[in-house]
Amino acid sequence: MFYGKYRFIICFIFAVTAARFALAAPCYGTKMPGCGEVFAGTQTHNIFKRYLEDEYGKIRSLQHFLQISCGVWDWLSIDLKGGAGYIKQHPLGSDEIDYPTSFAGGYGVRVKLYDKERLKAVFGFHHISVHPYSVDVNGVENKAVLDDWQVSLLASYDMLGVTPYLGTKWSRLDYIHWVEEDRERRMSDLTKSIGLVCGLDIPIGEKIWINLEGHFFDEEAASLALNYKF
Repeated sequence: MFYGKYRFIICFIFAVTAARFALAAPCYGTKMPGCGEVFAGTQTHNIFKRYLEDEYGKIRSLQHFLQISCGVWDWLSIDLKGGAGYIKQHPLGSDEIDYPTSFAGGYGVRVKLYDKERLKAVFGFHHISVHPYSVDVNGVENKAVLDDWQVSLLASYDMLGVTPYLGTKWSRLDYIHWVEEDRERRMSDLTKSIGLVCGLDIPIGEKIWINLEGHFFDEEAASLALNYKF
């Protein structure tokens, strides 16, 4: 009763509260820790291209994390990460601004909606924030923060020893930009908010696996993670 009732309430709450902020962090896939279990590992997330609204061009980012996932119940996990990343923003008609690598972190939750035999379905909400060092552009200080959010719905099917998954996500990316003391928030192109997620979990041992994931349509991005089950 608890399992069936409250997992959908949690999904609804996160979907509503995340909707106005959603962006495109990695979805992690459908492999979740059970109650009291912990997954830990490393993750690299590369945003190759994401278009911003109006005339603000496009943005790129590379992030490296140490990550941990904790099973609250068999159907609910909390995902946390910390590391470093950079931002490269290319306005239309001017040179790219390259913000050097500094702190990045993220968090999220996943809720297991279905798990029977080899088929799983998982709802997720995740957020990444990147805070690179400021740069001097023509004698003017420029500072930036990248906020990257998304809500996702994934389905997987175990086959031939691996677990491919496919799903969709609604995403948005915010580029927060300071020129000296003037601050502006630039959103990603809202006509490209719905994306496709393709991923694969590949076991390389009893407790170790690799996660590969690609994002399409809303952005061009990919992630690679090496995980260990404690």
